[in-house]
Amino acid sequence: MKNKIVMVGLGVMGMPMAQNILKSGLDLSCCDVNWASLKSLEGLVPSLSTVPEKVAKNRNVVITMLPTSDIVEEVIFGDQGLIGSLDPNSLIIDMSTASYNKSMEISARLRDQGHRFVDAPVGRTPREAKTGDLLVMAGGDVDDIEQANEIFEAIGNTTIHAGPIGSGLKSKLVNNYMAMVNNAVTGETLSFANQVGLDIKATAKLMSSTAAGLGQLNTNYPKKVLANDLTPDFPISMAIKDLNMALELASSFKSKCLFGELAKRMFQEAEVDGMGHLDQTAILKHLLGDKSEL
Repeated sequence: MKNKIVMVGLGVMGMPMAQNILKSGLDLSCCDVNWASLKSLEGLVPSLSTVPEKVAKNRNVVITMLPTSDIVEEVIFGDQGLIGSLDPNSLIIDMSTASYNKSMEISARLRDQGHRFVDAPVGRTPREAKTGDLLVMAGGDVDDIEQANEIFEAIGNTTIHAGPIGSGLKSKLVNNYMAMVNNAVTGETLSFANQVGLDIKATAKLMSSTAAGLGQLNTNYPKKVLANDLTPDFPISMAIKDLNMALELASSFKSKCLFGELAKRMFQEAEVDGMGHLDQTAILKHLLGDKSEL
């Protein structure tokens, strides 16, 4: 069955994604609230409209790339939504970074009306969207992912089938959680460095060659806790000692280290749990509440 696609949402990510889908030779129509965005595609696609129901007629695949789940819901089920114009058993692929709970509601409503759903948010930046090098994190049935693969290959260079419906969005949100927390920790740490009199750029260069900058997933975790080896390269008890000394330094210079205080409490709880002699990465075991092998 040929994919007859309608893409809704031609923003900073959606437009280059649509352009790459067109370059791949796929059958694509487009919808956006901004006619100026659509106008740039005149003559290149069979149908353009600011109204979803108009552009979805005789289409069997929908891609949504929109700011919020509420907008996705309105585009599909609203007064001028596309649900009534689609072919039976159509595939809706939501590539937005969306609310998990709302996405599952949308999926259930689509299923009740005889359609299928894949959540497939993307990773990386508008630069990779332009070059077709996005990371696609997909959740859905195997057959539906297979149908969508030619689309994913047009916009990205890596597709991860994370599991059933909802798994793509879970993966994206967990990834973004870590990215944003790392961002905040990095800012707090460089501010700490500055407040104690260190040069920010020199400190950043130093840390970029250590686990602090390279990250635990690129250094300690794969060879320690994820390999079920908790023999201490650096035990939790020493992590607490070093955090205490760092926080003492911060206090002397009136530098707020909120993440450091939180990390200290977490390691202390692990020590109380009998893990003080284990490798620092055993903090994962403590948080999982599971001392068995991963």
